[in-house]
Amino acid sequence: MRTRPNLRRLAVVAAACAVAAATALLTSIPAASAANRHPGGPQLAITTVSNPDPRLVSGGEVLVLVTGAGASRVQVTENGHAVSGFVPQPGGSLLGLVTGLRQGSNRIAATSRAQRAELTVIDHPISGPVFSGSQQTPFYCQTTAFGLAPSSPPLCAAPTVVSYEYYTTSGAFAPLADPSSRPANLATATVAGRKVPYIIRVETGTIDRAVYQIAALYDGSGPSPLHQDTSWNGKLIYTFGGGCEGGHAQGSTTGGVLNGLFLSQGYAVASSTLNVLGQQCNTILSAEAAMMVKEHFIDTYGAVGFTIGWGESGGAISQYEIADQYPGILNGLIPEISFPDAFTTLDDASDCRLLDQFFNTPAGASFSAAQRQEVAGFPSYESCQDWDTYFGDLVTASGACAGTAIPQAAWWSAANPDGVKCSIMESYANQFGRNPATGFVRSPLDSVGVQYGLVPLERGQISPAQFVALNAGIGGYNAAGSPVTQRTVADPHALQAAYRDDIINSMGLGLRTTPIIDQRVDMDAAGQVWDVHTTQWSFVERARLLAANGTAANQVIIESLDTTDGTANAQAYELSAMNQWLTNIQADGSGRSQQAKVIADKPAGLGDGCYLSATDRIEATLTDPATGPCAALYPVGSDPRQQAGEPMVENVLKCALKPLNFADYPVTFTPAEQAQLRQAFPAGVCDYAKPGAGQRQQPSTWLDYGDR
Repeated sequence: MRTRPNLRRLAVVAAACAVAAATALLTSIPAASAANRHPGGPQLAITTVSNPDPRLVSGGEVLVLVTGAGASRVQVTENGHAVSGFVPQPGGSLLGLVTGLRQGSNRIAATSRAQRAELTVIDHPISGPVFSGSQQTPFYCQTTAFGLAPSSPPLCAAPTVVSYEYYTTSGAFAPLADPSSRPANLATATVAGRKVPYIIRVETGTIDRAVYQIAALYDGSGPSPLHQDTSWNGKLIYTFGGGCEGGHAQGSTTGGVLNGLFLSQGYAVASSTLNVLGQQCNTILSAEAAMMVKEHFIDTYGAVGFTIGWGESGGAISQYEIADQYPGILNGLIPEISFPDAFTTLDDASDCRLLDQFFNTPAGASFSAAQRQEVAGFPSYESCQDWDTYFGDLVTASGACAGTAIPQAAWWSAANPDGVKCSIMESYANQFGRNPATGFVRSPLDSVGVQYGLVPLERGQISPAQFVALNAGIGGYNAAGSPVTQRTVADPHALQAAYRDDIINSMGLGLRTTPIIDQRVDMDAAGQVWDVHTTQWSFVERARLLAANGTAANQVIIESLDTTDGTANAQAYELSAMNQWLTNIQADGSGRSQQAKVIADKPAGLGDGCYLSATDRIEATLTDPATGPCAALYPVGSDPRQQAGEPMVENVLKCALKPLNFADYPVTFTPAEQAQLRQAFPAGVCDYAKPGAGQRQQPSTWLDYGDR
């Protein structure tokens, strides 16, 4: 059964979007309650630093700040017991790590001679969940892939391990058994203009049933939340991994933390296996894992000035979705070869599998290579073939289990109906619910009324007979993801959830106040590895931002060449620009709204554009991707749904229908062809001038699916 989400409009989390100055530890968060207030005088208050929402704390500890009323003379208690170890901060506040929290409700109180403030903190187990709902079972552990001790399902917990690496003068990371040693080939890093030994502390452990990793420069004294490490610049980069899979396994990789671009400048880096969509394709769970890992990082290292998201492909989906669904976890985004969300792109994977199958039938054999490309819309039809090859199994019950830690004997099959299912829908069981009649998670996929090849028909690139044969013969999928002759029909409950829960990314909630630098590495040409990452997706995201917010000024698209030097130069520029952008926002003391600050504080010289070579970047308006100086070098195609008449915003899962009217076509169909089209579209064809089914659902942020 689906856990009914409880909407949480958390002002405390939204406040975290306005990145606070690191020297001030954190912005004042309206989560504490204070007694004995004195009008005109300072008011005693308690705020949580490691997690802006005291209801979402995990792991039995929390970093708190006590302010007001001469906080240095304040006594702090936890559930009635005195707490020591608080450190005075500038302005008379106190900072302390409160440990030993019991799971559930805890009362932290601060008392001075004349005032008392109390704060209720809700602690959750370090194994989760906090808000993502029921955890998947079975769940296969992979802690040994990281050198951790073997662990047992379903929690897959293992003791934390701290190791050290150093960066060599020849440009590589190497293990360092003794962090106090200084190898002859030890390189230096530069933090705020100061040279420091390039030694990295790496922490690996388990949080939220995932393996997490944290990496930061090591100054020899060890991290403390009360005294910032002198080699850390006070900022965090959170990395996300690519792909998309149905889950049921812990995962063997994180988004990567040993990154020289980040660490050499003093950034700390964090990630976890649940932040790799290729191991668990649920962005809500990715958000929870990121929140919990970030909280643990702050409890270990101290307050974070701001957090930058980083990652490509599925890692870009995580960034876009987390910023919109759970704003405040990430403050700025640098998505690379991005997609807007998993289910919009799943249309491409499912459509391309059907197109591949159709073109291999006698009816499809009449389509030339150029005509197949026009139906698919990509600059090369090879992109469609890659969607089928690499991601077509995501709609199937167990095809995507291959290559995972799930033993084949446990996979679902007709002979093993209680086996593990690995479709992408399985990742969203808590959101979509399971259909008791079929045993499968409800699906929002739909192709009823979709007129494949409509645009090339209207352009005269395919014949009426070919258009009819295509739409009469393409078919769809059943609940198990097997091809059938009928069109795919979405479950209405899944459709409503997909829009209400922002799984089809509206880009109008948290993203309107989030700086975005979208790096579009050109991978459109035939022969590219993973050439599903076509350029039009950045402009789909742009269209959604415009539709939702009336502006896309908080998003910058930078197109770059698919070369090692081209990518590296673009990444270095974008990180520097995002750092300046967030720093500008921090320093903006105006009364403007957060959305206005994000737009106004964009650094001078940062705008849409492209790299004409690995080093030659130009600015160019990319609102219309078909024009301007970048268009010739970076042509923008479309995809099967846009070639079926869907607009660039591409946010319709199940289209509204209109009657089949042959006067709408610029061609003439024979009576036999008309009969075939009536049979293919008995309820009508897509009307993209109207909202799709379920699309009127208003999405919300910070939905809670339960903590057990």
